[in-house]
Amino acid sequence: MLDMKFIRENPDVVKENIKKKFQDEKLPLVDQVIALDAENRAAMSEANDLRAARNQLSKQVGMLMGQAKKDPSKLAEAEAAKAQVKANADRLAQLEAKETELAEKIHKILLVIPQIIDPSVPIGPDDSANVEVERFGEPVVPDFDIPYHTEIMESFEGVDMDAAGRVSGNGFYYLLGDIARLHEAVLAYGRDFMIGKGFTYCIPPFMIHGNVVEGVMSQTDMEGMMYKIEGEDLYLIGTSEHSMIGRFIDQIIPEAKLPQTLTSYSPCFRKEKGSHGIEERGVYRIHQFEKQEMIVVCKPEDSMAWYEKMWRYSVELFRSMDIPVRQLECCSGDLADLKVKSCDIEAWSPRQKKYFEVCSCSNLGDAQARRLKIRFKGEDGKIQLAHTLNNTCVAPPRMLIALLENNLQADGSVKIPEVLWPYMGGTQVLVPKA
Repeated sequence: MLDMKFIRENPDVVKENIKKKFQDEKLPLVDQVIALDAENRAAMSEANDLRAARNQLSKQVGMLMGQAKKDPSKLAEAEAAKAQVKANADRLAQLEAKETELAEKIHKILLVIPQIIDPSVPIGPDDSANVEVERFGEPVVPDFDIPYHTEIMESFEGVDMDAAGRVSGNGFYYLLGDIARLHEAVLAYGRDFMIGKGFTYCIPPFMIHGNVVEGVMSQTDMEGMMYKIEGEDLYLIGTSEHSMIGRFIDQIIPEAKLPQTLTSYSPCFRKEKGSHGIEERGVYRIHQFEKQEMIVVCKPEDSMAWYEKMWRYSVELFRSMDIPVRQLECCSGDLADLKVKSCDIEAWSPRQKKYFEVCSCSNLGDAQARRLKIRFKGEDGKIQLAHTLNNTCVAPPRMLIALLENNLQADGSVKIPEVLWPYMGGTQVLVPKA
């Protein structure tokens, strides 16, 4: 969310940014919100003048009423002053109601005007214009056919989609046996990997209030993702970023305690509306999954350095399991409205002979901090908005797909990467049961 003062002083910059994000339908909002802001500031100014005059008029009425007791000719003047006090009070009440109404209208518009993107972001209308920056590891296509990932899991009696469909519907699954254990091994390894980078491990609330939802994500994302608890002001989180950033709502953090570097485990719940197609089946795009996340709250001047560190942590983690990956820079049209800059880490799929998304790293600048009032106090006493960043550490459903495909052997067995051996009780190879 942008500062209203910035929009007022830089309308052309805001409009140009909207054009870069290919959201021309939002261009009129800039002039609308500036006009509403001018009306609101005029109402506030008039209200402040009335408040300043209130005490003076009240004293004048008291004085005139006292004089009228001695001189009845003063009574009319006193009554006129009383009438003016009442008229001012009525007008003040009107102005205060108007201020509230205008503030709500301004707030709603500010929620949908996109954040100013970083100058380095490539310009393009959608994800087809995302730019590959760098590859890590050599992608390999074996000389044998690789089955669909649920078929690999089924060979270990490790997944039951049919039972999950009967119990919960499409988009859910049962993981069983070695596959379930591998799922947990990946999560535990991701947790310890981030702790080794100096991050503090955290398990957050899995439900959050609506004001936190509004603070951490764009309105379009909210409608398409979040499950609401009926009859309560609670939403199931789509990622632990939501409750982790929400932890700092209305807080002023001492500068000495920045950066806050946290790695959080949670289940994630998503509607995933409009997701179809063969590659969306299985456990690739689902309504419930578990994830290890990384969160940073820092000073503005440090956020780009943290962005660089965080996506490289993802690369390091995947490469430690011998999974080839690439970094893909997200273009302007593919950025959610709160994001300043974002990239995806994509893992190699030998079956598809292409890369697919497994991590998303984002710098949100002060967008979430402004909405949630997350600030820090410098040594000089100055209070500023912090910057927030997030990145996927591991989301095992997709990580499992990459791990199984890249470690599948011709005989159907799967090699376990060495870093996971301690989390698998020393098991080095999974042997199919069917």
